[in-house]
Amino acid sequence: MFGNQSKAAPIDSLIGSGTTIVGDISFKGGMRVDGVVKGTIHSEGQVGSTLIVSESGRVEGEIHAPRVVINGEILGPVFATDSAELMPKARVSGDLHYRKIEIHMGAQLTGQLIHDEPDSGNIVDLKSHQQST
Repeated sequence: MFGNQSKAAPIDSLIGSGTTIVGDISFKGGMRVDGVVKGTIHSEGQVGSTLIVSESGRVEGEIHAPRVVINGEILGPVFATDSAELMPKARVSGDLHYRKIEIHMGAQLTGQLIHDEPDSGNIVDLKSHQQST
């Protein structure tokens, strides 16, 4: 489902495998984490922003992004406002909020899967619908 999209995601920022960052990170576009981040990672409101945590990547803190692709380790909650993909080596310890999700065989989640509903613009107002029928 999302697998082909994640391979084509442009990477604007990279945290290399030998790097540890302590503090919050805000990004635009695409970001890949091969190293360690100890803090919150937050996308700056771009609908198409994607965070990729590779097999060697580790995040200790919250993640907020439209698209999240995980193949590494996450210690904290994940808020994927559009889609989340857990690859075979993903290890998530925390709740995962999502609208669309794909979980590959082998992925591990210790926490709750929480489906977030679309924005209210997509919800039918039942009172006005019943009056018009």
